[in-house]
Amino acid sequence: MRLYELVLILKSSLSEDQRKKLQETIKGWLKDVKIASEEEWGKKNLSFPIKRETNGYYKLLALETESSIPSDFEKRLFGQDNILRHLLVRKK
Repeated sequence: MRLYELVLILKSSLSEDQRKKLQETIKGWLKDVKIASEEEWGKKNLSFPIKRETNGYYKLLALETESSIPSDFEKRLFGQDNILRHLLVRKK
């Protein structure tokens, strides 16, 4: 079993519905991956502006999979304008 953590920083200007829709899209990309837990860290100030945003909405996903994360997953994250930053880490 491989364990991963994904931290997302979303634009704070998104409405609740837009955030939920984006999160469902991301979950759709992770077809064979089980989402063990989700934590919403909420809106926080950024240390420096990213894409002219000074605040970001933080979200943590704990992922479990038998294989690996799909190879094009991070490319899809980079392609989303509403995601300011992401960090995908494999845990031991």
